[in-house]
Amino acid sequence: MTIDQILERALRGERLGLEEGIILWESDEIEKLGWAANQIMEKKHPEPITTFVVGRNINYTNICDKYCRFCAFYRPPGSKEGYVLDHEQIFQKIQETVDVGGTEILMQGGTNPDLPLSYYVNLLKEIKKRFPTIHMHSLSPVEILKIKEVSGLSLEEVLRQLKAAGLDSIPGGGAEILDDRTRRKISRLKGSWRDWMDVMQTAHRIGMSTTATMVIGFGESIEERVLHLLRIRQAQDETKGFLAFIVWTFQPDNTHLKREKLPPEEYLKAVAISRIMLDNIPNLQSSWVTMGPEIGKKSLHFGCNDFGSTMMEENVVSAAGTTYKVNINQSLDIIRAAGKIPAQRNTKYEILRVFRDGEHVEKDFVMLN
Repeated sequence: MTIDQILERALRGERLGLEEGIILWESDEIEKLGWAANQIMEKKHPEPITTFVVGRNINYTNICDKYCRFCAFYRPPGSKEGYVLDHEQIFQKIQETVDVGGTEILMQGGTNPDLPLSYYVNLLKEIKKRFPTIHMHSLSPVEILKIKEVSGLSLEEVLRQLKAAGLDSIPGGGAEILDDRTRRKISRLKGSWRDWMDVMQTAHRIGMSTTATMVIGFGESIEERVLHLLRIRQAQDETKGFLAFIVWTFQPDNTHLKREKLPPEEYLKAVAISRIMLDNIPNLQSSWVTMGPEIGKKSLHFGCNDFGSTMMEENVVSAAGTTYKVNINQSLDIIRAAGKIPAQRNTKYEILRVFRDGEHVEKDFVMLN
């Protein structure tokens, strides 16, 4: 089957399978893939609006017992460089986010074996008491699995307690490649792809939404990349809880996994194929934080309808040597330069404000680390 035939099927709304996905990824016709992905995106989002959320990453601890070869951020238990932020530091960071109109906190850290479930429950309750309108899009599946392990409770019970305390939704971090061959090579202690998926689908079943992610460039096969997309798609068919999908490329600097950094073209191909194959996930986020604002802008014509978070603070990707910074007004300018209308959204993808031509915010932020 030719690329044109496969893309025609996708444009008619037909589902693509493993073989067709592999053919797409083996193709070097990136512009053609991007055109088709953009057509599919415009069918789902006919208005020329690109959304973004004003949010902040808070890395509450860097202590982690998973020892992932691709991570430059973590410190092992007992390290003198390990930390756990105290509550007041976290509250201050959230206040700074609220002060510039932020609505989302992405709180993630390592899998710290010294933090019990009560730590997270109490912290979430205190955050919600002080900031009742902030959306806590926090704690990746691997952190939740560590909390489950430490607590001795079931996965569903842990999620129910976290939800009751104030956890609103779960980010897709830790998916990397959802295939166990690659997972064993890059992160032997992190669990199987099914472990990651079980957290997400259990969260969906108790009424929580999540996002899904994918990272390419670990040396995984093309077949594994396509399997990743198919597994996300099947899970979405079953529980319908993924709000968005985000793909980016592995950033190898300062890590123990020595690989060549993938070129921007490979990222754009991944974005396009994700949009073409994930027919049941409405939103695709650009990953400007790893690819840079110019490639982020280009991704808005390769299937992305969302520019992601303004991310006032970011420590994990920057630890691997990638330090792109974009504030609110720069986001507005980049989206407009792509020929789109910028709009601020919340984590649920509800539009809060559409920015008129040339309009900027009066109160912006400086990128913090």
